[in-house]
Amino acid sequence: MPSPLLSVTEGKICFIVDGESFETYYKLAGDLTSPGQVPIVVLHGGPGVAHNYMSPLLDLGKGNQSVILYDQLGQGNSTHLQSKPISFWTIDLFIIELENLLTHFSISGSFHLIGHSWGATLASEFVVRKQPPGLKRLVLSNGLASARLRNEAIAIRRKSLPVDVQEVLKTHEEAGTTQSPEYNAAMMVFHQAFTCRTIRPLPEDVLFSIKQNQLDPTVINAMRNGSAGLKDSWEITDRVHLIRVPTLVINGEYDYMMDSVCAPFFSGIPDVKWVKFAESGHFPHWDERERYMETVLEFLQQ
Repeated sequence: MPSPLLSVTEGKICFIVDGESFETYYKLAGDLTSPGQVPIVVLHGGPGVAHNYMSPLLDLGKGNQSVILYDQLGQGNSTHLQSKPISFWTIDLFIIELENLLTHFSISGSFHLIGHSWGATLASEFVVRKQPPGLKRLVLSNGLASARLRNEAIAIRRKSLPVDVQEVLKTHEEAGTTQSPEYNAAMMVFHQAFTCRTIRPLPEDVLFSIKQNQLDPTVINAMRNGSAGLKDSWEITDRVHLIRVPTLVINGEYDYMMDSVCAPFFSGIPDVKWVKFAESGHFPHWDERERYMETVLEFLQQ
């Protein structure tokens, strides 16, 4: 957890889309007015979960360093919009929300960005599309450069699960019944093997975030099946060379974001470093928490 001397505040930011007002929930550790720091903004994964599973990153808020976590629109404590059509949910929407947050805190001119999983997708699209001049360093943690490559890697990982678990997953996915308790129980076996491997029982913050897609699948369904194409068509492999800031790529030895999924970032980004966590799955910030924080802080402070 963050230093006991570190102040943590919560709040909500007004986010206006097409004349409608919504709210983005945030959690801020530290003091943004402290001199000599570059604030760290964290983009959670999913989509459709919440920031909670990324709470260990508040550990980065040491000394005068500030860290901002937030729930993306439609998720966690931000405004839920179950009545919105699939067309409403786009990568552009979440980029605009990120820009709104940076403007709200007056940090657009100087900040670091950490994106985890889908958050790395959002971060990479933001950088490629917007070329933000205030971005100092970028961390793409357990992210994907291609939905196709990610799907291939997940298929490989799933083959190592017990046969009955594989059958449950396949049966419900083919039937479209992935909200069933049986399917969710099988997915928990997957998560224990490849997501958060070293902590039993799974941390409450992790369980909370995992359950969000069961409680409100609006965002994940729309982002997978809509224009974003996160299910099988999204990729950025031919655009990663446009990421022109120093970048740290992270994955885990047992991650379903296998080396093949991360490799295009390493081969395409001009100024890049790749660190792999030997004991970790998809959540090295839990599995190897201390080393993860040390690695990230060392990179950001270079």
